[in-house]
Amino acid sequence: MNYWFECKVSYERQTDNLGTAKVSESYLVDALSFTEAEKRIIEEVTPFAAIGGGDLEVVNIRRARIAELFLSEDPDHDRYYRAKVNFVTVDEKSGKEKRTAAQMIVKSDSLQGAVKELTAQMDGQLSAYELASITETQIMDVYQYVAPAKDAK
Repeated sequence: MNYWFECKVSYERQTDNLGTAKVSESYLVDALSFTEAEKRIIEEVTPFAAIGGGDLEVVNIRRARIAELFLSEDPDHDRYYRAKVNFVTVDEKSGKEKRTAAQMIVKSDSLQGAVKELTAQMDGQLSAYELASITETQIMDVYQYVAPAKDAK
């Protein structure tokens, strides 16, 4: 079972005026463990750190409880939003409504676009839901697991 980890890295990046600046960035990584998440984020971000000539440091890794990701392929969509969605069910015995919260990540170009994308995806499901909140994150990119290609014999 894979988990999502939010990894924060710090490194020196080349700036527009040909200097370097220390930056801290957050990334979302699909991994089995903290160790694998650290290894994968180092592999993914090292090429960017090498351009600035600085050392890459993983400063924080935390497990992110994400139920679903809606990642747009549109190149203009460059921001990630965290949405809290409450699934609404009715207890058959008591007749009371029960809300179960779930965190989702939506990639879009704006807050309005993220809400539109999320509702379009959620309206296709059978369960009732309500959008409790949606906020922009500091996540720069998402690295999903890609299985290595098998060698052809």
